[in-house]
Amino acid sequence: MKGKNQMKEYTKEELLKLYDMNLDELINMSEKITSENFSNEVEACSIISAKTGSCPENCKYCSQSKHNEAQIECHPLMEVEEVKKAALIAKENGANRFCIVTSGRKTEEKDFPKILEMIKEVASIDGMHCCASLGLLTREQMKEIKKAGVERFNHNINTCESYYSEICTTHNYQDRVNTVKMLQEEGIEACCGVILGMGETRENRVEMALSLAKLNPKTVPINILNPIKGTKLENYGDKIDEEEVLRTICIFRITMPKTILRYAGGRNTRFSKEYQKLGLKAGINGMLIGNYLTTNGEVINEDKKMLEEMNMCLQK
Repeated sequence: MKGKNQMKEYTKEELLKLYDMNLDELINMSEKITSENFSNEVEACSIISAKTGSCPENCKYCSQSKHNEAQIECHPLMEVEEVKKAALIAKENGANRFCIVTSGRKTEEKDFPKILEMIKEVASIDGMHCCASLGLLTREQMKEIKKAGVERFNHNINTCESYYSEICTTHNYQDRVNTVKMLQEEGIEACCGVILGMGETRENRVEMALSLAKLNPKTVPINILNPIKGTKLENYGDKIDEEEVLRTICIFRITMPKTILRYAGGRNTRFSKEYQKLGLKAGINGMLIGNYLTTNGEVINEDKKMLEEMNMCLQK
């Protein structure tokens, strides 16, 4: 028998059986786990694309990849004051975290000093926690961003190891896992998420859940593919439905009882309000608020209204 603080470790077979449970029973099971580990507060994070487009990686879902033909507005690294201004607006809207995101496999050496200045400015805002998503970093760069004020770093696994080569071939799954582990070794919290609906199977989603549980990130953003015209996955809008997304949220919560599960990209276009509320009940306790990298997000007042209807609130 496991001790009170020990978490049950599920097998792939056990999780696949849970996937097939009656939906109400599965949600109730997931909700109970959430209530045992969290309050009704939802952590709110906003992001900014501080550098957009011209990425050499060939991720099939991404509008910023040079290998795709999506029509987006590319721009070089923004000015420090622009980023700080955006962080202040995010704070006014209720976010207590702000993530600086740059496109590309890794941060260019010439950009790194300015990025450190951005981090310092955002971290200096009272009540705001600074996060970053800067691609592959060296260990020394990780030490520098932590010193500048980064508390949490986003580096998604996106999909499972067995399906990874179907989505990207210019880097591999292990590259991402190694980066996450190195961040954790340097005392930076890991934000490590997935994208659902890229043609993966239910077994692949279980593999994602088990892999993430092993990595033990602080938070897992759950994206639902927003098929963008000009990308290789532009016709993938039917690869997952709302109920399957909801069941996956439950499986992630059951597998990772103490991890913050975050609504991220695609929820406002692929997930109805009814299902978003069920997801909050089942275990979502973090949200990206405002716009995403190259697509629009939900209006903040709509999110606040939804949380109020669920007897939940944004974390202060």
